[in-house]
Amino acid sequence: MFQAQALRMQQVGPFGRRPSAWNDRSMTAGESTFGRKRDGVSEGLIAHAYPTRAHERAAVAITDFFAAQQETDAVLLVNSCARGKATPDSCLDLQVIVPTDAVPAVEPRWHRFADENAAVDDLYPAGRFSELHLDVWDGVVVPGVIDDEGFDYLEVSVGNLFVYRVPLFRRGDRYEQLAAAWLPFYSDSLRRERLEAARWFVLDNNLARIPWFLGRELYFQAFDRFYRAFQGFLLGLHVSRRTYPLAYNKWIREQVVENLGLPELYDELPGLFQLDRFESRALEAKADRLRSLAEEYLEL
Repeated sequence: MFQAQALRMQQVGPFGRRPSAWNDRSMTAGESTFGRKRDGVSEGLIAHAYPTRAHERAAVAITDFFAAQQETDAVLLVNSCARGKATPDSCLDLQVIVPTDAVPAVEPRWHRFADENAAVDDLYPAGRFSELHLDVWDGVVVPGVIDDEGFDYLEVSVGNLFVYRVPLFRRGDRYEQLAAAWLPFYSDSLRRERLEAARWFVLDNNLARIPWFLGRELYFQAFDRFYRAFQGFLLGLHVSRRTYPLAYNKWIREQVVENLGLPELYDELPGLFQLDRFESRALEAKADRLRSLAEEYLEL
């Protein structure tokens, strides 16, 4: 989910509990270190909730398994369940952090366990789209690039791995050391580089092309460029405010209104996608408005 060079998390649920097999660094139901001052880093407040007993049983079984593996640094609940936003149809998303050289040994053990464990199997019929998304990796996030083909998911990866997550199990301090490299936000030099690239991606690489595509009656291509620009705008908006995002294609109100504290900006965003007639030049005015917003909010 978050590895591969960053290419590609409020209310307490009724099912949370602490299995006795977890060590004293496991988290209790609805509890996270996100919100406390730890190692000099101030974090926000997050509480998790499992939408069904099947989600909870799977999370407990998986955490027990990895807690028994001596290589495990951390088991993290991420995405909707971590933020108390999941429904019965939601996936169970987990990140398991181990040392780099331990991944080849731990991963096959995990697959054998998952193939035979009833709690994992029972997750799939819990909801129409419920399934398990779990990565075993070293937690080392590497910045990618922002270019004419698109952008990496560095900020989303860091946010979901180190901010919008609930640690279900931790051993030692390696996970905290990984987090310390990125929190409370990355360096000013990287921020400037990423923000300049995001502005270019929005304004020059995408919005500037829309009138040309519309003039050629390539309406779907123009819209594709518009949506790319919008996602790049969300990237730059978070970077400009030194805040890690959750995603660029969902939870937009939560991020803009609650996390960034910009309700007046959010009020502008849905209207950008309201077109009276798709096969027209109406998108050009929307692109002009998005350009104005980018120039106003993507401050270097």
